[in-house]
Amino acid sequence: MKNIYDVTIIGGGPSGLYSAFYAGLRDLKTKIIEYKSVLGGKIHVYPEKLIWDIGALPATPAQKVIENLVEQGLTFNPTVCLNTKVDIVTKENDVFIITTSTGEQHYSKNVIVAVGGGIISPIKLDLEGAEKFEVSNLHYTIRGIERFKDKSLLISGGGNSAIDWACDLLDIAKDITIIYRGEDISAHEAQVKKLQAYGIPIITQTSIKTLVANEEKTKIKRVIIENKATNETATLVIDEVLINHGYDRDQSFSFDNAIEPKRDAIRNYFLQTNTDCQTTIEGLYAVGDIAQYDGKIHLIAGAFQDAVNAVNSIKLTIEPEADKMATVSSHNDVFASRNRAIINDTLLKV
Repeated sequence: MKNIYDVTIIGGGPSGLYSAFYAGLRDLKTKIIEYKSVLGGKIHVYPEKLIWDIGALPATPAQKVIENLVEQGLTFNPTVCLNTKVDIVTKENDVFIITTSTGEQHYSKNVIVAVGGGIISPIKLDLEGAEKFEVSNLHYTIRGIERFKDKSLLISGGGNSAIDWACDLLDIAKDITIIYRGEDISAHEAQVKKLQAYGIPIITQTSIKTLVANEEKTKIKRVIIENKATNETATLVIDEVLINHGYDRDQSFSFDNAIEPKRDAIRNYFLQTNTDCQTTIEGLYAVGDIAQYDGKIHLIAGAFQDAVNAVNSIKLTIEPEADKMATVSSHNDVFASRNRAIINDTLLKV
């Protein structure tokens, strides 16, 4: 017998997790399908970054934001499928069939697509043998700024991620050198000027030619860089190398032709929705960065609103007589016992 869910959320980032929380709040049988081995989405790319623009949260490390989102998203115990890649979504009668790369099928009355910009993976350094240094001092993201304390750091990249990391590490690293294969740095001008004011070398039209290992062959000791305009080379003695060459994006999955939703006309990726985040296909919703509609806010705060609108719409399609929105948490009976437990726990600690 098919196990049919009220709503299945494809993607376990901020918009997917908040959708799961709100779906549970509205007493919907909910499932999350996530390609990665962990929930949290793209925020995992920059766990040490401080996030300032979430309501009621002061500057908070991204890793802590992830932990909070996951805890909240699992409040009502949705079914969670990790390491699961969706291949195609079809529909028979009124039930969506979500088929994964292993051939497994999931069934749902409604689907929320919450895949952001797609499955992203950092573009790796295209040098033979580079991968062996990923366990030592070749990095594609930063998972702890303390490891760069008093270290000589080479950053390869000229986009916002590379330049932002350089700014964040100004008072941590001993020295920083930035190289970029292009002619002009594409990052925010204010951040570039900040680095220049600190005297940080920014060398354009230059890329990594060779990684030279230490005697034990366990880590990078020197990097040979090459200027493509002059063909001149230089050798840098470094402790750490950070690569920010952008990301490969996988559009994740496809839809059966019969339920192919309308996409953004220019980029042919983002899904067109109404303000309730419903696509042009009944029962199929999109929230977060994948959604596109007039007035769309591409912030985590906007993703939360998308989730609420989508779930409320789904609730009303399943139960037309239900309230249009859930009762606010301060008056919601769902939280009564949880509130008492939290209050009692707090009193015990006093």
